[in-house]
Amino acid sequence: MSKTALIVIDMINTYEHKDAELLIPSAESVVPVIADLLSRARRRAAPVIYVNDNFGEWRSHHGEVLEHALASPHAHLVEPLKPDAESLFVLKARHSVFFETPLQYLLHQQGIDQLVLTGQVTEQCVLYSALDAHIRHFQVTVPKDAVAHMHEDLARAALQMMERNMGARVCRSEDLWE
Repeated sequence: MSKTALIVIDMINTYEHKDAELLIPSAESVVPVIADLLSRARRRAAPVIYVNDNFGEWRSHHGEVLEHALASPHAHLVEPLKPDAESLFVLKARHSVFFETPLQYLLHQQGIDQLVLTGQVTEQCVLYSALDAHIRHFQVTVPKDAVAHMHEDLARAALQMMERNMGARVCRSEDLWE
């Protein structure tokens, strides 16, 4: 029997980085969608795993990353998505959620073989994470209304690549956990 986890990529964020002004409008549109997916996943007892950039802070842990994001001018984008006591949290240093993180081990330990990828940035971290999940034989779903982008044209192309080249299911969030 397959088990699905909701993966939230890089949404615990201060938006104080290069190109943030390109990302914020899209992030604002996906935050309520991801918040709804979090609620539905939690009601179904589906594992929720946050995989977040450490922003080069090598002494940081997830609590510090969350506190820093909640103290930022863009805390309204973080507050609705805060991890709960049951959420798991993995810090990453590069684009893919798998690159030199314990995520693959964690997923196997939990018996997870399906991933729902949400978060940001569609044409970067989500795309590279979908590819790495695919080559690790995970089934991938990407709700297109739950991923934020900087460049809409590149995001559309990235979603098309995930669907065609990686066999990902690209759908709307309302089609999940109905």
